Amino acid sequence: MVLDKNTAKKTAELLLQINAIKLNPKNPFTWASGWKSPIYCDNRISLSFPPIRNFIRENMARQIEEHYGRPDVIAGVATGAIGIGILVAEYLSLPFVYVRPEPKKHGRQNQIEGFLDQGQNVVVVEDLISTGKSSLNAVEALREQDANVKGMMAIFSYGFDIAAKNFEDQKVSLTTLSNYDYLLEQAVDTNYINETELHTLKEWRTAPAVWKATAI
Repeated sequence: MVLDKNTAKKTAELLLQINAIKLNPKNPFTWASGWKSPIYCDNRISLSFPPIRNFIRENMARQIEEHYGRPDVIAGVATGAIGIGILVAEYLSLPFVYVRPEPKKHGRQNQIEGFLDQGQNVVVVEDLISTGKSSLNAVEALREQDANVKGMMAIFSYGFDIAAKNFEDQKVSLTTLSNYDYLLEQAVDTNYINETELHTLKEWRTAPAVWKATAI
């Protein structure tokens, strides 16, 4: 769920501006999953641009407090959301932890790094939502440590139906600064893409696992 349209479009504009999001319907990217995609998103690039990372952290912090209330702890999902999670926690003057995909194989074998007390209210910060699987894995780890997960705040979501179902099944509230729909709207408004490319991008989102690029 996007809470503010203006913020959503501005976020999309900034991510396109620094190539954190790239749209290329003619020459699609290949994701780690093997999917062919006309979009590639790496929001960690925003950390290298102070004005943009400040915009993201301040708007994430504001929306967290407005939508979830002030939590006790901010948790970042490793590795992509560690940086932005720390920035949000610092802005809110809150403790920070991060969650690994799985427990370490050595030492204390932690999956959650940092101090987390039982019963504390936690908001999870994520950089990108695709299917939601890795993000919800972090929520599960936090719940296993008796944390009260209030919800998740992410920079961007592709808006896949499977992600919506996964979050609903796990009873996790998800809010994002921007999403795929607002990205396409912004890309058209700024002539980043044309109407034919827009059609291709919309078509991809309906069945990303089996989509194949066609000549434009």
